[in-house]
Amino acid sequence: MTDAIQRPELPDHLSIDPRSPHHVAAVFEHDIGIRINDKERFDVEEYCISEGWIKVPAGKTVDRKGRPLLIKIKGKVEVFYR
Repeated sequence: MTDAIQRPELPDHLSIDPRSPHHVAAVFEHDIGIRINDKERFDVEEYCISEGWIKVPAGKTVDRKGRPLLIKIKGKVEVFYR
């Protein structure tokens, strides 16, 4: 029970990119899980619970700066601590 108190609240919109305004470093100190349409995903780069979408890499395709190209998947998003 004390472990849950030390964890920060999961935000509505979160990104793993440190340059993003939606990046919260304190959340990434803990292991989080993300489900979309009742299927757990392990390759999520960004999510938004209220708008109901996640962004995942589109295969091995990268942009000219070497970052993966992302596609948006819509559905029911659930985020939780493992």
